[in-house]
Amino acid sequence: MTSPGELERTLRSQLRGEVDFGAAARALTTMDASNYRRVPAGVVAPRDAGDVAAALRICADAGFPVVPRGGGTSIAGQATGVGVVLDLTRHMNALVSVDPVARTAVVQPGLVLDRLRDAVRPYGLAFGPDPSTHARCTLGGMIGNNACGAHSVAWGTTADNVAELAVTAYGGSSYRLGTGWAGAPGGLRELVAGNLAVLRTGLAGGFSRRISGYGGLDALLPERGVGVARAFCGSEGTLGVVTEAVVRLVEAPRAPVLAVLGYADESAAADAAAGLLGAGPLTVEGMARDLVPGAAAAGPLPRGDAWLFVEMRDEGAARSLVRGADAVDSLLVTDPAGQRALWRIREDAAGTATRTPDGGMAWPGWEDCAVPPARLGAYLREFRALLAAHGLRGTPYGHFGEGCVHVRIDFDLVNPAGIARFRSFSGELADLVVSHGGSLSGEHGDGRARAELLPRMYGPEVIALFGAYKDVWDPAGGMNPGMLVRPARLDENLRFAALPPGGGELSEGVARCVGVAKCRTTEVGGPGVMCPSYRATGEELHSTRGRARLLHEMLAGEVVTDGWRSREVAEALDLCLSCKGCRSDCPVGVDMAAYKAEFLHHHWSGRIRPPAHYLLGGLPRLLRTVALLRAAAPLNAAARRLPPPGLTRDRPLPPLARTPFTRWWRSRAGESRPQGPGATAVTLWPDTFTEYLSPHTGRAAVRVLEAAGLEVTVPRGPVCCGLTYVSTGRLDRARTVLRRTLTRLEGAPDRPVVVLEPSCAAALRTDLPALLPDDPRAHRLAAAVRTFAEALEQYAPHWRPPRLDRPVAGQTHCHQHAVLGDAADRRLRERAGLTGELSGGCCGLAGNFGFEPGHHAVSVACAREQLLPSLDAARDSGPAILADGFSCRTQIAQLSPYRAHHLAELLADGLPIEGPADSP
Repeated sequence: MTSPGELERTLRSQLRGEVDFGAAARALTTMDASNYRRVPAGVVAPRDAGDVAAALRICADAGFPVVPRGGGTSIAGQATGVGVVLDLTRHMNALVSVDPVARTAVVQPGLVLDRLRDAVRPYGLAFGPDPSTHARCTLGGMIGNNACGAHSVAWGTTADNVAELAVTAYGGSSYRLGTGWAGAPGGLRELVAGNLAVLRTGLAGGFSRRISGYGGLDALLPERGVGVARAFCGSEGTLGVVTEAVVRLVEAPRAPVLAVLGYADESAAADAAAGLLGAGPLTVEGMARDLVPGAAAAGPLPRGDAWLFVEMRDEGAARSLVRGADAVDSLLVTDPAGQRALWRIREDAAGTATRTPDGGMAWPGWEDCAVPPARLGAYLREFRALLAAHGLRGTPYGHFGEGCVHVRIDFDLVNPAGIARFRSFSGELADLVVSHGGSLSGEHGDGRARAELLPRMYGPEVIALFGAYKDVWDPAGGMNPGMLVRPARLDENLRFAALPPGGGELSEGVARCVGVAKCRTTEVGGPGVMCPSYRATGEELHSTRGRARLLHEMLAGEVVTDGWRSREVAEALDLCLSCKGCRSDCPVGVDMAAYKAEFLHHHWSGRIRPPAHYLLGGLPRLLRTVALLRAAAPLNAAARRLPPPGLTRDRPLPPLARTPFTRWWRSRAGESRPQGPGATAVTLWPDTFTEYLSPHTGRAAVRVLEAAGLEVTVPRGPVCCGLTYVSTGRLDRARTVLRRTLTRLEGAPDRPVVVLEPSCAAALRTDLPALLPDDPRAHRLAAAVRTFAEALEQYAPHWRPPRLDRPVAGQTHCHQHAVLGDAADRRLRERAGLTGELSGGCCGLAGNFGFEPGHHAVSVACAREQLLPSLDAARDSGPAILADGFSCRTQIAQLSPYRAHHLAELLADGLPIEGPADSP
């Protein structure tokens, strides 16, 4: 038998694309977005159809199975396997052509759906199927799973929108599929001719969401037009590899209107959904209150405990629908921005549903079963009862207009008893779905999760026909074996089994990553941050999901075998900016910055670290020493000539201030503005950046806070949030520094702590209590932390800021977005007459990251994605450039002609001048 090493060498010699059988590549593809894990032999990224054919021929000769893979967002396990994974996203991702007259497009399988949608939008066209993962799922994956999405009520499934397919089978044979037998593999026509009765009685007459198994085989009937391409859709990579597709496009409605209908409960919404179909809606989506964040339910949604989102082509049709709907309340949304905000609630459900109300995890596995829409209400009532009978919880939502229900359930997939319950529940639920005339899969495929249960849905003749159909295409059985026919048990190869018991917070954290791949989006715009390094490189290795997968495999020890010393994990985490964007933007709250800190802590334990860890990680102590020696000027001069060893030579170091902030503060003793007897006292935190690098920001903040009537105090002696030690993984040192800080603060009375630097505020709020969980002082300080805007809003609510009345541009700090929120800042800017939106994304400097060797290109790429273009776009309006983060201000200064300011500086400049102005 051919060894993996021999196979790798053969593939390398005959393919133009990348061939990687290394630990990192294999670890990144052990899982998709399901509960399952399989370890592949290697990964191939083919350049073109010729590479695909060569790979399939070589693998067939060697006896290795092949798994085609797109975005890896499959939730039933069909993108996992033990052979060679074909990564079709790296090179075969082109939009080949668009014909707006014929309303067709030619696409490669790795093309992300949103790229197709963006390209055809100027023609007034769209691709009808639109799953919620549209920003990262690929056309090849959609064809494999026969994806549908919210608009299938109007435009059908992927199979309804495919005209032709170019397919290569295991062994290298190529086919061009369309309508009719031309281009089909030998034996297929004969198979159909010999099974017409089975096709007509066992498959025909189903409803639109019958996706399970090879459910589209009835398209091969003569009366259905012999749709060979249509029948191929939904085959989950078990028949061959799509190398090109001709897809049909639809006319996009010019001004769709969203009607949100409120109902008393989920059953009432489900019962009503089928009755709305006669009005010709584009979508009928449903969800209940237990899926919706409290703020959203109290804000834009109408009254009710469940809602239907019904999109209509125009306002007249929407108003007619509302008049005829028996809803508790309704809301019509014509404004596109308002519609996007509401749809975001629905689209984020795939992640929201992974958390139970008490913070526990819920898992896929029964994500998309479907019943005829008229049966949906009755089905959901019985489904809820079945959950309760098994002591399980889940939150159904989904495409109510087509009877397709998404749900994630809090299975225990670790302990034998929990796995046994998962298995027994799955069997009973399959029977329930079938009793309502439904389909085990309504759009995402069966994969490993449901294929074993297909005999409960189809009779033995249909199951035998499925096997014969697979064998016509793949007689050697090398294409994604174990899916759809001759499947493995649904409780085998669960991904949690690989993790060691009692793995702690890191193990729980990486297991939380369910692989929905929101971190892989390349969509520009909006407030989101995650994941800047992936957006810069496009490599799965640098996505939040990719890093979580590598950490998972490091803990498992099967693929990544050197534990905390792993070079593969270190390489993946090296380009993590610790921006914390994933903490808020990841639907399940994966916190890669915290995981990186823990990894670096263990990785460098007992070893000499890189110089940057000492220079930048120990920045507070280093700068304090410089200040005590009054050596800022000579050090600035030396740094201009030659940067310190271990740091990049691609950017200058920011100059140190001659007079630290606290020295200035002590010099003005007795000069503070006298306050009234009831003035609130606040502590202004002298963070390292304000203290030594930007003291003028601190002086401006003092002036504004005192003008607002607050009594300002500053801690005596140096205090530190530990941020630089945490970001470089020096966690023991961080704990020591934080304990010392808490001791220094013990004599200070309890009062709000105003922190100007967002990254330091975030560290005090989250890292401090996480590092010292048993110290009550840590929790008290974390609770006392306020941002500059929060302090003014809470403790000087009647103060009127100066009216600046000018536009602003700039960036919200990543840590503020992820941890602190910027609602108070927005309100303060509005009261001051500062108009305009700040950029999302990441500035790319990210504290120590941009100064470390090898990071400059990624750092600049991050800035060029959103921040710098937003500044240039606002240039003609003469905006004030706003960035509360010191890193953001430094990046702007070094990469653009602009100078950015903290909000405190802008407000201070608008106050009446009192005495000599402070020089920066």
